[in-house]
Amino acid sequence: MPRISPAELREIATLARLRLDDAEIEKMAHEMEAILGHIEAVQKLDLANVEPMTHAVPFACPLRDDQAAPGLPVEEALRNAPRREGNFFQVPRIMPGPGGAGGGQG
Repeated sequence: MPRISPAELREIATLARLRLDDAEIEKMAHEMEAILGHIEAVQKLDLANVEPMTHAVPFACPLRDDQAAPGLPVEEALRNAPRREGNFFQVPRIMPGPGGAGGGQG
């Protein structure tokens, strides 16, 4: 039995704003199965004595202190917003609202 169903792949595609036909879903299912197999293999490795790293090769990563800086003015921040509501970005609802309905426009 596959680890990820076609219905789950369709939902992931919807969240990623991808339109996949049935042939693409089938191909993606095989690719996702291979990816999940690789992840499972990595999870079985004993990494107890492996030091965490930020890059696969040695890399000098200078750090700097966090410093608060003034933010953008509202009009400049929202200048290229595809949709806005007052001083806010307007985005599609992804969580159920007070009435329990989700997935539509909020």
